[in-house]
Amino acid sequence: MVFWVFGYGSLLWNPGFNYDDRIIGYIKSYKRVFDLACIDHRGTPQNPARTCTLERSEGSICWGAAYCVRGGPEKERLAMEYLERRECEYDSKTLVEFYTESDASKPILTGVIVFTSTPDRASNKYYLGPAPLEEMARQIATASGPCGNNREYLFRLEKSMQDIGHEEQYVIELANEVRKVLGSANAVNEVETVPASLSAQGPIKSQTQLSAFQLPLRRSVAVATDS
Repeated sequence: MVFWVFGYGSLLWNPGFNYDDRIIGYIKSYKRVFDLACIDHRGTPQNPARTCTLERSEGSICWGAAYCVRGGPEKERLAMEYLERRECEYDSKTLVEFYTESDASKPILTGVIVFTSTPDRASNKYYLGPAPLEEMARQIATASGPCGNNREYLFRLEKSMQDIGHEEQYVIELANEVRKVLGSANAVNEVETVPASLSAQGPIKSQTQLSAFQLPLRRSVAVATDS
């Protein structure tokens, strides 16, 4: 028995389980969205983080990595138990077809497991739903939990997509908006604590004296599909 699982979030940079193969590719009719609450890793119940899940979207594709686990029932059991504990905020396991760049018309794998969340606030307490980009960015910029802060999760996802050669405009735009929030907060804090010797020299010039606190924005990329 062998199973494959599709990683599209933190599994891309931190699988956390023993696997035997990893293939870069994509699944069809899904898009990545930051509509899921995380209250025990990157956030808390009082200040939940926003992490990504998948939403059905005809015509879209979602790039990621498929991980293979083989080697007997015990190894597979341990890997699946780990994944189910880790992905406890995802209330659905779906089987999907997995494609690579070599052939977009025929899947290279079938029956690949993907953890997703039910987009229904009534049945899924972790589902936050969509929000304006600016609102999501403020939430991501400030949330943190036992495993780290929410912005690190987003920035690592952005870097992972770059590493596999398939940057995603949605992720880049959200990361850039978070950088704006962080840059504004740092600039305000710096102005509030500016030394008297500096303030006596005249007004603060944001493009010079505060330039070190402005995180660089990344260039958006054009994509052929709504992924």
